[in-house]
Amino acid sequence: MIKAIAIGLTGQTGSGKSTVGEMLSKIGYYIIDCDKIAKLVTEKGSPVLNELALAFGNDVVSGDGELNRKLLAKRAFANKEATSTLNNITHPVITRHVNKKVNGAFFNGYDVVVIDAPALFESGIDKSCDIVVSVVADENIRLQRIMKRDNIDADSAQLRIKAQYDEEYYKSHSDIIIKNDSDLKALKEQLSELLNLIEVKRNEENKQ
Repeated sequence: MIKAIAIGLTGQTGSGKSTVGEMLSKIGYYIIDCDKIAKLVTEKGSPVLNELALAFGNDVVSGDGELNRKLLAKRAFANKEATSTLNNITHPVITRHVNKKVNGAFFNGYDVVVIDAPALFESGIDKSCDIVVSVVADENIRLQRIMKRDNIDADSAQLRIKAQYDEEYYKSHSDIIIKNDSDLKALKEQLSELLNLIEVKRNEENKQ
């Protein structure tokens, strides 16, 4: 059985982190999408919804039991205290799901697992990663991407930007920084450093 190398992939909202994840997926690495897990644990019937309703108001959960994600985002990203409350409710559940998936990949013989997690640092998942990669981009570029991606106005997009750490935090807490201000070609070129580091780590683990 091969020891899996865990890569934490994170970055600023609107930086294009998911695009990097897709590139790594095409290489053949096992990708764990924490956004999808977050949606899974907040689906209708989840006990997490009761906690969110208590913290952010009963109207964040509709009469038919569905989460109003836009309303929750508006309230949860209004200030750092509210964001912290959201994280305290959702992160432990998400982390348990992530750990199960990592162990499953390990058992099935994958030697590289990529944990695509917007809140990698906030959740503490970064501590169990062998390599931490952060994707960053200019704020104006990210603002436009977020507005288009989530179909929201500039003020709502700014709330999401301000709810995260600044670029310097990502730089000081990561092994590799990928700057995604340009085109796909430039992004691919930056992956070479990461791929080289993955090979080094994988060879080190396989010698043990």
